[in-house]
This record gives sequence, C-alpha cells and structure tokens, in this order.
Amino acid sequence: MEQELINLDSAFWITTGAILLLLILSGFFSGSETALTAASRGKMRTQADKGSRGAQRALDITEDNERLIGSVLLGNNLVNILATSLTTALFTRMFGESGVALATLIMTVLVLIFAEVLPKTYAITNAETAAARVSLPISIVIRIFAPIVSTVRWFVRGVLRVFGVRTDPDTHILAVREEIAGALSLGHSEGVVEKEDRDRILGALDLSDRTVEEIMLHRSGIEMINSDDDPQAILTQCLESAHTRLPVYKDDPENIIGVIHAKDLARQMYRLVSGPNAKLSDLAKFDINEVAMEPYFIPDTTSLDDQMRQFLRRRTHFALVVDEYGSLEGLITLEDILEEIVGEIADEFDTPEDQAIKPDTLGCYTLDGAMTLRDLNRALDWSLPDDEANTLAGLVIHEAQMIPTVGQIFYFLGYRFEVVERQANRLTQLRVTPM
Repeated sequence: MEQELINLDSAFWITTGAILLLLILSGFFSGSETALTAASRGKMRTQADKGSRGAQRALDITEDNERLIGSVLLGNNLVNILATSLTTALFTRMFGESGVALATLIMTVLVLIFAEVLPKTYAITNAETAAARVSLPISIVIRIFAPIVSTVRWFVRGVLRVFGVRTDPDTHILAVREEIAGALSLGHSEGVVEKEDRDRILGALDLSDRTVEEIMLHRSGIEMINSDDDPQAILTQCLESAHTRLPVYKDDPENIIGVIHAKDLARQMYRLVSGPNAKLSDLAKFDINEVAMEPYFIPDTTSLDDQMRQFLRRRTHFALVVDEYGSLEGLITLEDILEEIVGEIADEFDTPEDQAIKPDTLGCYTLDGAMTLRDLNRALDWSLPDDEANTLAGLVIHEAQMIPTVGQIFYFLGYRFEVVERQANRLTQLRVTPM
C-alpha cells in the first residue's frame, strides 16, 4: 500500500509538471502569433536595417502568413489538447467521474488567463520586441511542422476553392497603401496626426491613381494669345496676365501652335527697341512665332505620377491636355501636381481672399462651380465623392440628372446645394450648406 501511494505521488507530480509546461508552451504559441501578426513591418524593417537579426527573421517568417499561422496554430492546439487530456486523466483518477467537469473548469480558467489573455496582452503591448525575440524558436517550429502544414494548406485551399474562395498569401503587400491611409485617418481622428500632414502623405500616395483630367484647368478657363493680334496688344496682354506661360493659337483656339514664356517675349521686345537707331515703331516687326516654344501635348488619361516624372525629365512645367480625338481639353502645370501634395500654392498675384473658403453667418459656403471636389474636401475636411465628377458643379449635375436653373435647391449626401449663378449650361456659383 505504501509503495502504491509513493507511485501515485510520483505520477501526480510528473503529470502536474507536464501540464504546467504545456500551459507555458501554449502561452508561448499564443503570444508569438499575436506578436508576429501585430508587429509593424515598417518598424521591423527599420530595426533589421540597424542590424537586428531577430527583426530580420521576423520579417522572413511573416512573408508567408499562411504558413506561419498554420504552424503556430498546430503547435498551440497540440499542447492545449494534450494538457487538457492529462488534466482530465489526473482528476478522473483523483475524483472519479466528477473529475471530468472539474478538469474542464480549471483548464478553461488556466488556458484563458495564462495561455491566452496574459501572453497576448504582453505581445500587443510590445509587438516588435516580442516578435524579434520569438522569431528564432518559431522559425524552428515552422521547419518541424512544414510537411504537416503544407498538407493542411493544400486541403484547406481545396475546400475553399469548392466554395469559390481564392487565397493569396501575398495580398498584404498590395494593401500597404490602404494600411497607411487607414493609420493616417485613425491618427488624425485621435489627434495624433495633423490634418496638413495627413493630406500631404495621402496626396503623394494618390498620384499614381489619379489622372491629369481630374486636376487640369479646363479649356474654358485657359487664357490664350492670338498670333494674329497686333504685337503691342500681345505685349499688353502678357504684361496684364497673372501667368508667365500662355498658349498661342492661330485662327481657332483649338489650333495651338506654340507656348510663349513672358521672359522670352520681354527679351525679344527689348531686342527690337534697344540700340542707337531703334524706334518704338520697330515693334511692328515682332513675330510671335519666333519666340514661341513648341507645344507639349499629353493624353488626358496620363497619371499624375507619370506626368510629374515627365515634367522633371523634360525640364518643363507646362503641358496641354487632349482627349482621344486630339481635341484640346485643358492644361496642366507642375505646380498643379505639387498642389495635390502640399495644398494650394499662392504667389504674388494671389490674394488671401482668393484662397480662403469661409462660411457666412448661416454656415453656408458660396463656392465656384469649377472648384474640384478634392480641393473642397481637403480645405473643409468634407467627404464628397469624386468618383463620378471632378468638380462641384459636375457633382450637382450628376446627382440631379439634369442641368439645374438658378434658385434650384437639392439635398443629397448630407448637404444642401443651391444654384446661385449659371452661364449657358455651366453652373458657375453654388451655395453649399452641411446638413
């Protein structure tokens, strides 16, 4: 009898020690999964560049999240099931049939606290540090379980394919832009990221997704020079213009033959009227075609990112936009693209009143119909959709499914829109009130 008690005591302590070890392993697997999936790859890359081997291993491991999660879950389930089985066997021997319920209750509490909540809380709090520390043992576990995980992965993908679900372990690479945008929006809502910083970064990220058609100056607003005008009239027009580059047309505004720069014009004019025998009447000899630069045409489908690179490569800041039929649609400058990143750029010819968007005493905003929705959203932190229209007037016409008349009022998207001015078929001024 004494020998049986000694054997029972020895078996009890060995089993208890095994259960505790399995709980520790369960906590390790749970914390490792949370740390490796929650760690910022950007921060890990920074640490790896500074020489952290653990961070580099963590980056290598998380390249294939499906394999990582499969290995960790396999290890976690093995130790949890084994620990529960040992506890049930131990309590059944000690308390009989009632030991099953008691073992279930105790293991639920122990696994919940010490194998799930505690390690995962630590892992979330110190994600990058924990990921670097567990990267070595987890990489060993992945190698050991690789054959089993590959078999399970093949089976799971086959089942999902039956239901029409396609899996791609590299989708996280394609979601980097969305992650950055989401983090910036969340940071702004919590007061950590300033609105200007958020707009600049998002503007830079959006360049490749937006086309020149969305931000170009429409042809109706382009100031042009008629090459047949009197030289003195051309000079007067250039001096009174707020722009340094002006398109030159002949006979028809659609027939652009060049672009003149104010500096080139001034040099040529000075050359004609300077000298000992020069007379003011010599300006009549001025030929604008001699100083006009060759026009640079681009299609309206060019992305802003590509166009900015073209501007830098060609060392020019001015391009004319044409549609698929070659008809003039508008113009775009390097400054227009930069404004999509840094916001409105004012120069000596712009006044603060031109740039400010302020409500009246009733909270209404009187806005130019040609104002782009992106500029409006950025200035007032609104969220008007720009999928179907680029300008405020275009949005109203799209939503109304008609060309409104002066005085008409519409309610949609949480705003009140009132048509204030209209010229021909263009809505030139609208009054917008957030509801």
